[in-house]
Amino acid sequence: MLFSAIIKGLAIGLMLGISVGPVIFAIIKQSISNGHKGGVAFIFGVSMSDTLLVILCNFFTQIFSSTGMLEKVIGFGGSFFLIALGFYNFFLKKSITTEDKEILQKKLSNRDVVSIFFSGFLMNTLNPAVILFWIATSASIMVSAKNYLPYEIQYRIIVFLTCLIFTFTLDISKVFLAGKIRNRLTPHNIHIVNRISGVIFIIFGLALLYGIYTGRVLSH
Repeated sequence: MLFSAIIKGLAIGLMLGISVGPVIFAIIKQSISNGHKGGVAFIFGVSMSDTLLVILCNFFTQIFSSTGMLEKVIGFGGSFFLIALGFYNFFLKKSITTEDKEILQKKLSNRDVVSIFFSGFLMNTLNPAVILFWIATSASIMVSAKNYLPYEIQYRIIVFLTCLIFTFTLDISKVFLAGKIRNRLTPHNIHIVNRISGVIFIIFGLALLYGIYTGRVLSH
């Protein structure tokens, strides 16, 4: 149970980590303009937002699934969203690059750090794609956890805790590699990364769909 939960958490964290969206550009911009301190403050805001969204999505998913009949509906809805997100990343997602090449760093006050923290929190929290992602993921993990009764709650906690820690670690590494990452974010490279993440989303969604349809929820 422990090994399966950790692997599932790492897989979800990897999907988040390699996705190229507005947050990664904000991390790079904060790191370059405000140094490592600004980048880390921004990431703490994003991480706090993810943690809150995970708690809320799991809470509401659990409420809706308590009727029994809605469990498969939630599972199917989550899998279809992941597949749709995968196709969007693979075929439709546009490459966005930053325009400003050189930004002078400034010395941050405590107020600046708090402001950057909340900018990361709000950017992530108000992103509909992030909310839908966590709803879909919560639904899929809820279904997978049924394989590990009576340790369902422990399984879900380990999955999401592993995911959040792994994602946070990846984001921290982006802060310290901001310059190198920025130089490699060409439209062509972003297109490749979007396609890779799209394939991962599709595989994850199809695996969940197959497990629900056959009644053998995939746990690995």
